[in-house]
Amino acid sequence: MNAALILDLPDLAATMTFGRRLGQKLHPGAVVALVGILGAGKTHLTRAIAEGLGISDSRVVSSPTFVLVQEYAARLPIYHFDAYRLNSVTEFEKLGVEEYFNGHGICIIEWADLVAEALPPHHLQIELTPIGGTRRAVITAKGDQHEAIINSILGRRLHDAG
Repeated sequence: MNAALILDLPDLAATMTFGRRLGQKLHPGAVVALVGILGAGKTHLTRAIAEGLGISDSRVVSSPTFVLVQEYAARLPIYHFDAYRLNSVTEFEKLGVEEYFNGHGICIIEWADLVAEALPPHHLQIELTPIGGTRRAVITAKGDQHEAIINSILGRRLHDAG
Protein backbone atom coordinates (compact mmCIF):
# COMPACT_ATOMS: atom_id res chain seq x y z
CA MET A 1 0.00 0.00 0.00
CA ASN A 2 1.23 3.51 -0.80
CA ALA A 3 -0.10 6.30 1.38
CA ALA A 4 0.60 9.98 0.74
CA LEU A 5 0.57 13.22 2.69
CA ILE A 6 1.14 16.82 1.64
CA LEU A 7 2.77 18.86 4.38
CA ASP A 8 3.48 22.58 4.09
CA LEU A 9 6.62 23.60 5.97
CA PRO A 10 6.47 27.40 6.31
CA ASP A 11 10.07 27.89 7.43
CA LEU A 12 13.32 26.14 8.31
CA ALA A 13 12.14 25.65 11.90
CA ALA A 14 9.09 23.68 10.69
CA THR A 15 11.31 21.55 8.44
CA MET A 16 13.64 20.85 11.34
CA THR A 17 10.76 19.99 13.69
CA PHE A 18 9.29 17.55 11.16
CA GLY A 19 12.71 15.97 10.55
CA ARG A 20 13.42 15.53 14.26
CA ARG A 21 10.03 13.89 14.83
CA LEU A 22 10.64 11.62 11.86
CA GLY A 23 14.09 10.65 13.15
CA GLN A 24 12.63 9.70 16.52
CA LYS A 25 10.23 7.26 14.84
CA LEU A 26 12.58 5.55 12.37
CA HIS A 27 13.29 1.85 12.83
CA PRO A 28 16.33 -0.25 11.88
CA GLY A 29 16.34 -0.79 8.13
CA ALA A 30 14.23 2.29 7.33
CA VAL A 31 14.98 3.96 4.00
CA VAL A 32 14.20 7.63 3.41
CA ALA A 33 14.35 8.72 -0.24
CA LEU A 34 14.67 12.51 -0.62
CA VAL A 35 13.72 14.20 -3.87
CA GLY A 36 13.89 17.88 -4.79
CA ILE A 37 15.76 20.51 -6.74
CA LEU A 38 19.03 22.02 -5.61
CA GLY A 39 18.32 24.09 -2.50
CA ALA A 40 15.00 22.38 -1.71
CA GLY A 41 16.17 21.48 1.81
CA LYS A 42 17.24 17.84 1.48
CA THR A 43 20.37 18.24 3.58
CA HIS A 44 18.58 20.40 6.20
CA LEU A 45 15.98 17.66 6.54
CA THR A 46 18.70 15.01 6.80
CA ARG A 47 20.38 17.02 9.56
CA ALA A 48 17.07 17.22 11.46
CA ILE A 49 16.44 13.47 11.03
CA ALA A 50 19.93 12.85 12.45
CA GLU A 51 19.07 15.07 15.43
CA GLY A 52 15.91 13.02 15.97
CA LEU A 53 18.07 9.90 15.92
CA GLY A 54 20.24 11.40 18.66
CA ILE A 55 23.40 12.33 16.74
CA SER A 56 25.82 14.02 19.14
CA ASP A 57 26.66 16.93 16.81
CA SER A 58 24.43 17.54 13.78
CA ARG A 59 26.94 20.02 12.35
CA VAL A 60 28.85 17.01 10.92
CA VAL A 61 25.90 16.27 8.61
CA SER A 62 26.67 17.73 5.21
CA SER A 63 25.77 16.91 1.65
CA PRO A 64 27.82 13.87 0.61
CA THR A 65 27.91 15.01 -3.02
CA PHE A 66 31.63 14.40 -3.48
CA VAL A 67 32.09 11.40 -1.18
CA LEU A 68 28.77 9.76 -2.20
CA VAL A 69 28.05 8.28 1.25
CA GLN A 70 28.61 9.54 4.78
CA GLU A 71 28.19 7.44 7.91
CA TYR A 72 27.10 8.95 11.23
CA ALA A 73 26.81 7.41 14.67
CA ALA A 74 23.50 7.91 16.47
CA ARG A 75 20.82 5.78 18.22
CA LEU A 76 20.90 3.82 14.94
CA PRO A 77 23.72 4.15 12.39
CA ILE A 78 22.87 6.69 9.67
CA TYR A 79 23.99 6.10 6.08
CA HIS A 80 23.60 9.31 4.08
CA PHE A 81 23.86 8.90 0.30
CA ASP A 82 23.91 11.48 -2.47
CA ALA A 83 23.12 10.25 -5.98
CA TYR A 84 23.56 13.64 -7.71
CA ARG A 85 26.99 12.96 -9.24
CA LEU A 86 26.35 9.35 -10.18
CA ASN A 87 26.10 8.50 -13.86
CA SER A 88 23.91 5.41 -13.47
CA VAL A 89 21.93 3.22 -11.13
CA THR A 90 24.75 0.68 -11.46
CA GLU A 91 27.19 3.16 -9.88
CA PHE A 92 24.78 3.53 -6.96
CA GLU A 93 24.49 -0.23 -6.59
CA LYS A 94 28.30 -0.55 -6.62
CA LEU A 95 28.38 1.54 -3.42
CA GLY A 96 27.07 -1.61 -1.72
CA VAL A 97 23.61 -0.14 -1.10
CA GLU A 98 21.99 -3.56 -0.85
CA GLU A 99 24.10 -4.27 2.24
CA TYR A 100 23.16 -0.91 3.73
CA PHE A 101 19.45 -1.46 2.95
CA ASN A 102 19.53 -4.85 4.68
CA GLY A 103 21.50 -3.60 7.68
CA HIS A 104 20.40 -2.26 11.04
CA GLY A 105 20.85 1.42 10.28
CA ILE A 106 18.86 4.15 8.58
CA CYS A 107 19.51 4.97 4.91
CA ILE A 108 18.83 8.51 3.71
CA ILE A 109 19.30 9.09 -0.02
CA GLU A 110 19.41 12.58 -1.52
CA TRP A 111 18.46 12.82 -5.21
CA ALA A 112 16.75 9.44 -4.81
CA ASP A 113 14.74 9.97 -8.00
CA LEU A 114 17.97 9.44 -9.97
CA VAL A 115 18.32 5.91 -8.57
CA ALA A 116 14.64 5.05 -7.99
CA GLU A 117 14.87 1.63 -9.61
CA ALA A 118 17.54 0.58 -7.08
CA LEU A 119 15.48 1.54 -4.04
CA PRO A 120 13.87 -1.20 -1.98
CA PRO A 121 10.12 -1.58 -2.57
CA HIS A 122 9.37 -0.43 0.98
CA HIS A 123 10.65 3.04 1.77
CA LEU A 124 9.57 6.55 2.64
CA GLN A 125 9.81 9.11 -0.16
CA ILE A 126 9.83 12.81 0.67
CA GLU A 127 9.67 15.23 -2.25
CA LEU A 128 10.57 18.78 -1.21
CA THR A 129 9.45 21.71 -3.36
CA PRO A 130 10.28 25.34 -2.55
CA ILE A 131 7.20 27.56 -2.89
CA GLY A 132 8.00 31.20 -2.30
CA GLY A 133 9.62 31.41 1.12
CA THR A 134 8.19 28.04 2.20
CA ARG A 135 8.53 24.46 1.10
CA ARG A 136 6.04 21.72 0.49
CA ALA A 137 6.77 18.12 1.37
CA VAL A 138 4.91 15.37 -0.46
CA ILE A 139 5.45 12.30 1.66
CA THR A 140 4.76 8.87 0.21
CA ALA A 141 4.96 5.86 2.49
CA LYS A 142 5.65 2.68 0.54
CA GLY A 143 4.94 -0.28 2.76
CA ASP A 144 3.18 -0.75 6.07
CA GLN A 145 6.20 -0.05 8.31
CA HIS A 146 6.92 3.28 6.67
CA GLU A 147 3.23 4.20 6.69
CA ALA A 148 3.14 3.46 10.43
CA ILE A 149 6.00 5.93 10.96
CA ILE A 150 4.05 8.77 9.37
CA ASN A 151 0.81 7.74 11.07
CA SER A 152 2.55 7.89 14.44
CA ILE A 153 3.85 11.41 13.71
CA LEU A 154 0.45 12.63 12.54
CA GLY A 155 -1.65 10.77 15.07
CA ARG A 156 -3.96 9.70 12.24
CA ARG A 157 -3.91 7.49 9.14
CA LEU A 158 -2.57 8.65 5.79
CA HIS A 159 -4.79 8.68 2.72
CA ASP A 160 -4.38 5.79 0.32
CA ALA A 161 -2.51 6.98 -2.81
CA GLY A 162 -3.36 3.85 -4.81
